[in-house]
Amino acid sequence: MYNTIGIRHEDKYLLERRAPLTPRHIARLVNDCQLNFIVQNSEKRIFNDEAYRKAGAMIVSDLKEADIIVGIKEIPDHVFERDKTYLFFSHVSKGQPHNMPMLSRMMDMGCTLIDYEKVTDDQGKRLIFFGRYAGLAGMINTLWTYGQRLKAEGLSTPFERIRQTHEYASLEEARSEISEVGKEIAQHGLPDAVHPLVIGFMGYGNVSQGAQEICSLLPAKEVPVSALKSTIEFKHIPSNILIKTVFREEDMVEPVIPGEEFDLYDYYRRPERYQSKFYHYLSYINILLNGAYWDAHYPRHVTKAALESLYRSGNQRLKVIGDISCDPNGSVECTYKGMEIDDPVFMYDPLTGEHASGFWGSGIAVMAVDILPSELPIEASNSFADVLVNYMRPLAETDFSVPLDQLRLPSALRHGLILYKGKLTPDFEYLKQYLP
Repeated sequence: MYNTIGIRHEDKYLLERRAPLTPRHIARLVNDCQLNFIVQNSEKRIFNDEAYRKAGAMIVSDLKEADIIVGIKEIPDHVFERDKTYLFFSHVSKGQPHNMPMLSRMMDMGCTLIDYEKVTDDQGKRLIFFGRYAGLAGMINTLWTYGQRLKAEGLSTPFERIRQTHEYASLEEARSEISEVGKEIAQHGLPDAVHPLVIGFMGYGNVSQGAQEICSLLPAKEVPVSALKSTIEFKHIPSNILIKTVFREEDMVEPVIPGEEFDLYDYYRRPERYQSKFYHYLSYINILLNGAYWDAHYPRHVTKAALESLYRSGNQRLKVIGDISCDPNGSVECTYKGMEIDDPVFMYDPLTGEHASGFWGSGIAVMAVDILPSELPIEASNSFADVLVNYMRPLAETDFSVPLDQLRLPSALRHGLILYKGKLTPDFEYLKQYLP
């Protein structure tokens, strides 16, 4: 007898429209594997209820009949049901304070939690993610932010043609418009006031690669970090060329002890032995994209102190930060919260430390939305489900009543098992220190 799998509606954000499994994937699992699905009704999900019904799922108002509940974002504390298994992005693995009450509630209810973020292969590589789509949407939004910020300063540029990602009917429509902007820059150049334009990418993983895909639609020349200073200061750059540079760990941090060499393995094993040196580059960058992983063990790279020092020196080249990683008070310290899709940008004044929504006023425009893939709901959902679909039959066949040492799960899902029947699994017992 298969477990019944329930797809929950997303209720954390008004404009969250993604789905973990699409009607196409449900139909495949129902027809080929005879799995049982119930789908919680939703008026905003990008795929409507009727499409799921035609795929073979039952549409319901609640998921009481489901054994396994599959979602995307965090779930309100009062929604959890006793002894059930949940799959979603829980955002608890770093001990995030705002989600510890949720984790505690799941423990009290005897729930089992599998977190997509921790579903990995045996080498630790993530297998189920939206990262590329966060990068794609984040870069589109950042270019839009740049155009709107310059417009607020009274400067017209080709970038003001770009819209926020969710305003496009598809990713291809967004690509097409940005390509046209790129052609305009290539033909006519940029105003002297914004030239040379330097775009910096922090990180080189899935998020950064998605962002760089969009950047490739513009006439950009990539230069190594080591040549950034000399390129900006000593070389003539045509006004129809943008400069792009990608920062890796060795570019952003250095050992605390002078004279020691950077070692990547050592950095991830003992990050307290390293400090950020990223402030050296801030004076050369106009648009900064943050797509790098960060948690509290690692140094911040864009500190409030560094931004204040930059502004007090009179250097205001840095106009926009696209904080795609969006860790509040994290690697980009001035990101004080994740913004929502309908209010995605705030101005940060380095001299006063104040934040204000919109594009106007003194300081740096920061785009920091923590559900960026939802601005590309069809493409992001399809890509995500293409991977998740492969784990549905093993989940449906799993007996979640047995002791943990007898639990038969694919190893990738086992890696993501944070709670089992209300108890932290061995790999995640460290979270006890963060619980309320």
